[in-house]
Amino acid sequence: MRRSSQRSSKSGGAEPAAAGSARIPGRSSVLARLEPHLFYLPALVIYALFMVVPVAGTVGLSLVHWDGWGAPSFAGLANYVAAFRDPLFWQALWHNLVLIPYYVVLPLAIGLVLAAVIEQLKLRGTGFFRFTLFLPYIMPGVLVGVVWRWLLNPVFGLVNEVLALFGVAGPAWLGDFKLALPTVGLIGAWAGYGFCFVVFLAGIQKIPAELYEAARIDGASAVGEFWHVTVPGLRGEMVVVLVANMINALRAFDVIWATTRGGPGRQTTVIASYMVENAFNINRVGYGAALAVILAVVTIALSTATLRLLGERK
Repeated sequence: MRRSSQRSSKSGGAEPAAAGSARIPGRSSVLARLEPHLFYLPALVIYALFMVVPVAGTVGLSLVHWDGWGAPSFAGLANYVAAFRDPLFWQALWHNLVLIPYYVVLPLAIGLVLAAVIEQLKLRGTGFFRFTLFLPYIMPGVLVGVVWRWLLNPVFGLVNEVLALFGVAGPAWLGDFKLALPTVGLIGAWAGYGFCFVVFLAGIQKIPAELYEAARIDGASAVGEFWHVTVPGLRGEMVVVLVANMINALRAFDVIWATTRGGPGRQTTVIASYMVENAFNINRVGYGAALAVILAVVTIALSTATLRLLGERK
């Protein structure tokens, strides 16, 4: 009787323990698998709210006719067909393409030269130069546009006042049909070179000093070091700058809207300003959304083509 009771007590005590030990590892293994995913869940939620949902909503709006007030009606691809048949769309797209050299090549060249000169001279207070030269890039685009609109005013603008001191009659920079687009491009170049400068300055500092020493031993001048050591060593940074600035050229809006609002006439109208004009000024919300989708597709296509052309797959 004692043996049987002992056996029963042992078996009775062992079964709950075994059941509990079987359940706890199961729960802990599930939690262990879920725990890594919980860390990026907040970022995933934010990305979905501010990226996926707006993109999906824009694509959905591009498939309807809607004036922003009444009930939308399904349009299918009619808005896209209308865009490709719209001469103003092609004119705006051409203006974006014209801005690419101003937004891409000029800032790249200015930032590269400034970074090389400052690093070569080893000036004191490099942090001050970084902040000062980077300042135009972190300024809001609307503020940049307002300041330059004041500076380029044909009546009391500082630029024309300085030209008058040398006996030169300054033109109406932002009001001239031939000069308005190049002027806006130069403003964009001024606003964007700071980004290139900081990226190139950081890239130069990671180039091994032994390469510069070897170039000096071989008799290379400062210009030779720049072309044969600095430029090849910044290939990755150049790809980043090219793609980022190309995206800025294609989505250019704030500087143009603050300076010319697409004028004079249609000489500075770009896709983004034409999109805003249609969606908010004349209540063609579906057509404006279609323009936004087309602009996104063009931007992705050109950026991908640039990466493929430069052989950068990272």
